[in-house]
Amino acid sequence: MSKRRRYSAAYKFKVALATARGDKTQSQLAQEYQLHPSQISTWKRQLLEEGERVFERGGGRSEREQAAREAALYEQIGRLRMELEWLKKTTVAKRARQGGDWA
Repeated sequence: MSKRRRYSAAYKFKVALATARGDKTQSQLAQEYQLHPSQISTWKRQLLEEGERVFERGGGRSEREQAAREAALYEQIGRLRMELEWLKKTTVAKRARQGGDWA
């Protein structure tokens, strides 16, 4: 059974850039880096499609990272709202038990 190999972003960038330069064919690069030619073409396509985002403002965050951050923040907002409602209810119940006027 073979395990799936994982490559660093720097390695992928290096291979994709070598492919984009066009000095060697994809077959030559596949043999040199011991990769499948379709993997090399996938990385090249990603580089060409997403390469412009490197120069955008915002720290170079990808859309996925931004969406994940937003989801975490919305989750935190929901949790805080639930805590606030719980505190309101417990405070009202505590006041009612003590015979307070405001309920």
